[in-house]
Amino acid sequence: MSIRLKVLRAAVALTLCVSAAQVAGSPALAAAAPTSLPAGQFTLTANYTQFSALNTALATKLGSATVSDVMDNANHDRQAITDSLNLPGYSTGFQFDDGDVGDCTNFPQGITTSRDAVGTANSGNYDGHQLILVSWYTKDGCDGDSSRSRITLVDWDATYPNKYRKILLVEPTGTAAAPSFKDVVVHAGGVSWYGNYLYVADTGHGMRVFDMTKILKTSTGGTADQIGRQSDTTYYAHNYAYVLPQIGKITAATTSGTSLAWSSISLDRADPSIVMTEYTCTSGCTSYPNRAPRAIRFPFASGLTTFAASTTASEALQLPWYKLNGVASHNGRWWFNSSGDKKLYYWTPAAGPSSYAWVSGGESISYWEDSTNPDLLWSLQEPIGHRNVFAVEQASYDG
Repeated sequence: MSIRLKVLRAAVALTLCVSAAQVAGSPALAAAAPTSLPAGQFTLTANYTQFSALNTALATKLGSATVSDVMDNANHDRQAITDSLNLPGYSTGFQFDDGDVGDCTNFPQGITTSRDAVGTANSGNYDGHQLILVSWYTKDGCDGDSSRSRITLVDWDATYPNKYRKILLVEPTGTAAAPSFKDVVVHAGGVSWYGNYLYVADTGHGMRVFDMTKILKTSTGGTADQIGRQSDTTYYAHNYAYVLPQIGKITAATTSGTSLAWSSISLDRADPSIVMTEYTCTSGCTSYPNRAPRAIRFPFASGLTTFAASTTASEALQLPWYKLNGVASHNGRWWFNSSGDKKLYYWTPAAGPSSYAWVSGGESISYWEDSTNPDLLWSLQEPIGHRNVFAVEQASYDG
């Protein structure tokens, strides 16, 4: 047998082996790996008091509600997943109700949980509830522009009914004497809950910050378009009964010459930090950058759930994968969801990269720590008709 024929047969055999591994759900080696960038090029400036006076005035006018109050009044039923996700390590999940699954004006994006907020103590309960939190953006009509953002709190505890409730995200406006609020118009592509603070990705700027202890009650009724102060005692919010007002912002800056696109974020409790990544294209995109994406780690102030007034990144990576909608990191390991490739990429500096078949329309990722059961990766799907929120065992996607 000629050397050339031997080489060809070996190549075919290798291709078949790799294909078989992919079909079986085993990791396949990725072609390229992340490389390090100078972390000092990326910084954050934090302001947690931007709207303090207005939020105090709004709380006086409207009255506040706790997370437990909201869940006691949850008015939507989650339901079982009916799609066959065919994911190795699949653990559990749910769908939203039929109205939300088929809604062409609202799109789920980010995911975080009460395990992010408080850790594993007391089964990860926040205000007595174990919760999945999903961020959404709303369009003006099925083919319209983005017009507002919201979150959904979903009970994930057998003690409580399988219910969820929507809360509108708002930005305070007006004066202390006549406070009001307006819609938060962001894509909400990523969200992280840490302590009482909720960090929401703001694509071109950084993150908006909310406080889960500052939920406000609003007047129901009015028209679907009405938002903010109508009179001294009437505040409408597109018929939402609850709003969560912004308290501040985290502004990103870089000396790299190319601003970060905050497409998705996730909390790393093992190394207290938020990691972010960018949705970019190789070429041809008009709404997104056409360049290689990056992933950056920004550490929290020591022992706190807030960033320092000024924060420098502790890790920065150039990534070889594109159309990234999700990122997670834990104990030096990284996961990246590419909706373009329908792959979940796993990487550590020591072991290198691996890739796994993933769902279509995949969005953000949240790492779920568990002290007695396997750790999980929570994620979700955006496509209309297939809005599944699901968890897989992290060990099945660990190289």
